[in-house]
Amino acid sequence: MAARWLKVLAAAPLMFSALSAAPAQALVPYVVVPSERNLEGAGLGIAQAAARLLRLGQAEDAARLAALTVQLIPSDPRGWVLLAEAQLRSNQDKEAAVSLAKARELDPKNAGILFAQGSLALKDSRPSEAADLIRQGLKLDGNNAGAYFDLGNAFILMGKPGDALGAFERASKLRSDFWEAINNQALVLYEQNKDADAIKRWRRVLEIKPAAEPNLALAAALNTKTPGNTESLELAAKALAEDPNYVLDSWQKEQLWGPRLRSAAARLLTEPALKADVERAQANAGGNDDLGDE
Repeated sequence: MAARWLKVLAAAPLMFSALSAAPAQALVPYVVVPSERNLEGAGLGIAQAAARLLRLGQAEDAARLAALTVQLIPSDPRGWVLLAEAQLRSNQDKEAAVSLAKARELDPKNAGILFAQGSLALKDSRPSEAADLIRQGLKLDGNNAGAYFDLGNAFILMGKPGDALGAFERASKLRSDFWEAINNQALVLYEQNKDADAIKRWRRVLEIKPAAEPNLALAAALNTKTPGNTESLELAAKALAEDPNYVLDSWQKEQLWGPRLRSAAARLLTEPALKADVERAQANAGGNDDLGDE
């Protein structure tokens, strides 16, 4: 409809010229303005379509539809939250920050919005701001395991390991299968020289999820106690095959591994029995890095 009337308006000067001898017959374009109820209905329908695309992993298409939603119903915070999520998933972080700010303006007591803003601040290397936002959200919703996990990560980056450990423990109490929170407890404990507690937690993680990170972390810790032991070598080979990026010191650091664990991993990865595994991982990893200590 809009495109058709644009053509009419573009042609209007010619029409007026042709009708100049009879001004009473001048053409006045007529546009039907939808009612507010119709706009809201259309916006919600588009939002549902955007949410479906998001579930299917089509984040960029979802963001485009969600942008239409907020144009049609700009006063509904749900549309702005949906738009922000789609933008985050399509790596449009700056745009997502704007959408979240608008959503929070419309719904300041929504803990989820605060948590999302905190996660975005954490991603943008602003851990202190992230911690403040997440704690505000936890005052409104104190049972969000993911928020406690993000808070723990913020505390690690702020150099507050005790607070980080408490946050990770709270997260795993709220969700017993939250292996990432248990894994990060072990990361903190290992840097505090509490090796036995860290090893215990990594073994618990592997009962839940045999992921690359706990496999290599446990291997590094065990290898420090008994260099070249069979279990360490097997765990390390499995970890590097699953995720070659863990061969990189920079990747380990990005995953919040402390200097003590990274040094232990570097020693492990010099074991002759792992030479082929390490070389294969280096070839397949996302970048190049030294295996030595920083």
